[in-house]
Amino acid sequence: MRIIGIHDGHNAAACLLEDGVVTAAVQEERLSRVKNHDVFPARAVAWLLGRAGCGWEGIDAVAIGGLHQPAHRDRAALIEATRRAGAPRPGPLVRRAGRATPPVLAWHKRRHRRRRLAEARAAGVDPAKIVFIEHHACHAAAAYWAGPWRGEPVLVLTADGAGDGLCATAAVADESSARPGAACRLAEIGELESPALVYLIVTTLLGMVPNEHEYKLMGLAPYAPREAAEEVAAVFDRLLEWDPIRPLVWRRRRGVPGAYFLYPTLRRWLEPFRFDVICGGLQLWIERLLTEWVRRAVAATGVRKVALAGGIFMNVKANQAIAALPEVEDLFVLPSCGDETNALGAAFAVYDGIRSGDCLPQGKTVIPPPPIAPLRTLYWGEEFGGDSLVTALAAAGDRFAWERPADMAEHAAEALARGEVVARFAGRAEFGARALGNRSILADPSRPGVVRTINDMIKSRDFWMPFACSILNERAADYLVNPKGIAAPWMILTFDTVADPPERRAEINAGTHPYDGTVRPQIVSPGDNPAYYELLRAFERRTGADGRRGIGRSQGIGALLNTSFNLHGHPIVNTPAEALAVMERSGLRYLILGDYWVRKREEG
Repeated sequence: MRIIGIHDGHNAAACLLEDGVVTAAVQEERLSRVKNHDVFPARAVAWLLGRAGCGWEGIDAVAIGGLHQPAHRDRAALIEATRRAGAPRPGPLVRRAGRATPPVLAWHKRRHRRRRLAEARAAGVDPAKIVFIEHHACHAAAAYWAGPWRGEPVLVLTADGAGDGLCATAAVADESSARPGAACRLAEIGELESPALVYLIVTTLLGMVPNEHEYKLMGLAPYAPREAAEEVAAVFDRLLEWDPIRPLVWRRRRGVPGAYFLYPTLRRWLEPFRFDVICGGLQLWIERLLTEWVRRAVAATGVRKVALAGGIFMNVKANQAIAALPEVEDLFVLPSCGDETNALGAAFAVYDGIRSGDCLPQGKTVIPPPPIAPLRTLYWGEEFGGDSLVTALAAAGDRFAWERPADMAEHAAEALARGEVVARFAGRAEFGARALGNRSILADPSRPGVVRTINDMIKSRDFWMPFACSILNERAADYLVNPKGIAAPWMILTFDTVADPPERRAEINAGTHPYDGTVRPQIVSPGDNPAYYELLRAFERRTGADGRRGIGRSQGIGALLNTSFNLHGHPIVNTPAEALAVMERSGLRYLILGDYWVRKREEG
């Protein structure tokens, strides 16, 4: 049973689900090289078909996320639309009012549906195979089916900017009794009450790119003085309140415009405050709103295992606050849980419908396929090796020197231990927003100055933004405060770092936030990515008692600094040629390219 799942909006993506297992997935931006590309993902779909080795006749269904998808917008159009929202517009009042009436909105939705179907047909999709899945049902399906729990109730919460008229939903899902779609929802919250849109608007107000740079506000928040941040949080408290009748629902306070029209209101309210204080207050407000929502949902259901999806949960600090709640027994946050993962959720929802007999491919009687497997990996992209690597190196001419070490892990670990920055392009590409070792820039995390080195040579990342760490699974307790043992293999949660002994925190100093001591880890186990795990182990040996830097240290450093392999503002590299091009355009000197060790030749 093969299903292609598609998200055809912001950060478009597609995935291939085969007999309940995701076998391939890619975001359109990796192929088009347009950051967060808002488009029908025709390139991604074509790549999936090539990967599957079949034509459309070999695909049983095409699941598209969202009943309604707005018109495609690029970065400039989104910024302009955000700034214009709520401003007075010219034109007769009757005409302006008519734009928002149900008949006009229904006409717009029909027009956009025709456009989506036309884009799908242009990509070769048979319209008879298409199933549209409601936006938040996609988020919920992705959170539940990707999660680790089966045969027991799970509290599934979704929240994002907006989709199909909603910004958030709450449901209890159980594999054997209720699926995480609209039918089993406990609460729905309308899009005009969206806190994620508030975050987007403030991102725009501060001169950054909406739907892209929200993480920069989160990273700046700890720098704000607490008292001043509390004052700004009180300003945001003027927006929403809890519904006294429906305890799982927040609503706008009287007189507050809908979220789409808040730009002028927030600009006026926030004008007296400094930028860092605005970030601190906004982050406090978001964390308190989401943690209170989780508390209320657990109290209402008695279910303490929680699964989260939707773009607002890319906020790793809010996720940490949720994980710390005594009401929460265990937490699963869908990795890269923005709309790109609605390609997964749509495919899961249709596959589950086929298994249950609720959604059969046209004209077919289907033997129930295997159940959906919990998420095990995100290495779903393209892999390059052999001739493709040699071809790329040959095309680069004499700008690089290369060799094939007998032991790549030991060879690279030696360079890392002496303080070099090394990029790694090996294995299948990661799906989503995070580089998990295969398309990464790596460095010794015990050297605080390496952050500036990486920023100067390639990343140009804002000075206040920390990098992340890849940490050996058996060493996680040496670095992280994680009393509940929450799994953290995908950089979607932050944790406090251990305070005692202080030498341990110093070993990952470059990967921790300098103001609050938190770290966003990728915990690496042997089965996750064997080659990358061996590199971490080799680095641990090199920095231990028997290694070159092991004086006075009985155990080496069980972590590496890890940031994505790309130039600032560009998608993560996807091909060997792109990896070499970034190396040439930056100060990067060393690259693992498959099983080749590549060195930039000295100029002059």
